[in-house]
Amino acid sequence: MTPNELKLLRRAYAKQITAAVKIVDERVEAAFAEVPRENFLGPGPWPIFRMRKAYVPTPNADPVHLYTDEIVGIIPERHINNGQPSFHAFLLSNAAPRMDEHIVHVGAGAGYYSAIMAQMVAPSGRVTAIEFEPELAARATENLEPYRNVSVIQGDGSAVAFDGADVIYVNAGATRPADTWLDRLNDGGRLILPLTTDLGFTSANWSNMHLRGAVFLVTRRGGEFHAQWISPVAIFPCEGMRDAESEKALAAAFESGEHKRVTRLYRSDALPAEQCWLRGPGWCLAYF
Repeated sequence: MTPNELKLLRRAYAKQITAAVKIVDERVEAAFAEVPRENFLGPGPWPIFRMRKAYVPTPNADPVHLYTDEIVGIIPERHINNGQPSFHAFLLSNAAPRMDEHIVHVGAGAGYYSAIMAQMVAPSGRVTAIEFEPELAARATENLEPYRNVSVIQGDGSAVAFDGADVIYVNAGATRPADTWLDRLNDGGRLILPLTTDLGFTSANWSNMHLRGAVFLVTRRGGEFHAQWISPVAIFPCEGMRDAESEKALAAAFESGEHKRVTRLYRSDALPAEQCWLRGPGWCLAYF
């Protein structure tokens, strides 16, 4: 396939994945149409993720196989994947990165979605891509070298220091928000926060995903943090942001089925229990 044919294919792919989740943000579509996915997934054939954690290789190394709404393994033996494009398009449309903003991408993997973010905030915006796995951080550093507005940091995304951010995009399942994510979120900033139980990635039963993981959009307005549920999720666990006490409370909260009523995140656990969907030491997700 020629470079021009690949460009046309990427445009069609971008239209397909944005239409699948009913996105009308042309900037999201344009970013997906611009970034070559094959540059971030290593040599083909590529392992395509199927349910029950099986992988099926593409027939050959033709990049045409990557321009569908498929999940591709990047370390398949550990079930670490390049996530579903339409899902990330949906989350990015909710985060709404704007030109000139600073995005912090926690769990950058091999860098594909970091590159898409870089397109969205160019020319003067920037992306800080943080990846815990040394192998993936090295791959991301190499893959993102052409993107001059991206810097890659290898480390724990809940502990690494970074500048104030307009968007913090967490690409792994936590059981609670990191203090640094809330501390470093600028006024008006948006945090994409996936919260998952211990079954949020390991269970083979995908029919009850809504009881195992949820993505919340947290928006800072002065000293307040407004929150809303935006999607169910099954995603790789977030290193450093999981503990047994928080996971137990989260699992109980999901059983209540009230996650869609959440409107606020408080950095306090003093609210009455009946006002909270989830309450942990020093924080809660509440209905008011």
